[in-house]
Amino acid sequence: MGVVNVTPDSFSDGGAWFDAESAIAHGLELVQAGADILDVGGESTRPGAARVEPAEELRRVVPVVRELAARGIRVSVDTMRAATAAASVDAGAEIINDVSAGLADPAMVPTVAETGAHYVAMHWRGHSDRMDSLTEYSDIAADVRDELAMRVDALTAAGVPAERIILDPGLGFSKTGEQNWEVLGRLDVLLALGLPVLVGASRKRFIGSLLPEGATMAERDLPTAVISALSAQAGAWGVRVHDVASTRRALDVVRAWQSGSRG
Repeated sequence: MGVVNVTPDSFSDGGAWFDAESAIAHGLELVQAGADILDVGGESTRPGAARVEPAEELRRVVPVVRELAARGIRVSVDTMRAATAAASVDAGAEIINDVSAGLADPAMVPTVAETGAHYVAMHWRGHSDRMDSLTEYSDIAADVRDELAMRVDALTAAGVPAERIILDPGLGFSKTGEQNWEVLGRLDVLLALGLPVLVGASRKRFIGSLLPEGATMAERDLPTAVISALSAQAGAWGVRVHDVASTRRALDVVRAWQSGSRG
C-alpha cells in the first residue's frame, strides 16, 4: 500500500504532493514502483497535528481518488470522517482506512456498512494532540488485540461482514517506541483473531530512534523495508509505506525465500 499524502503538514513528506495534479502523478509513480493499493489521505495524523476542516479534507482527497480509480488503480481513502469516506467510495475508493476504527465519527460504522467497502480498523485511543499520553497497557500485544476485537464486534453488529475488515495495530499511535517493537515482535497475537492485518510502520519515530541524529526521512526507508519483509514473513496481509521501491524489493526476497523453502 503506497502512501499518497495530499497534505501540507504530514511528518514524512508534508507539502511534497499537496495539489491534486502532483498527488496523482506521485500515485502513478508508486504504482510503477510496485504498489498494489494507493492510500490517499488529506489529514495529517502526526503527533500534535490539528484537525482539518471537513470541506477542506474533501477538496483535497476526492479529485485524487477519482482520477486514480478511473485509471484502474485500487484506491484506499485514509480518513476518520464518514462524509469523506462515503464521497471517496462514490469516487471509486474500494477501501476505507480509518485510524480511529470508527471511534472519531459515530457515523463511520454505519457508513462502512452502507458502502460495502473494505475497512481498515486501526488501534486508536485518542486524537493526535493527546495520543502520546495514552500509553498505559497491562500487556501491549494482548491489549491491542482485545481493543481491536471490540471494534470488530461493533462493526459486525452494525452489519459489516467480518470478511471486509482489516486490522491495523496502530504503530506510533498511543504507543512508546519500545511498545511498537513489542507489537511487531508479537504480531501473531493480533493475527490470532483470524483477520487480515495491515502494518504501517513507514518512517515513524520509533524507526528514527535507530538512526544517527540528523538522519533524513529517506534514511528510514531501509529499516521500513526490513520491517515490511519481517511483517510479511509473520503473516501480515499488507504493509503501508512511503517508499514503495525498497519495500517491493524486500517483499520479492521474502517471496523467493518462501518459494525456496517449499522446494
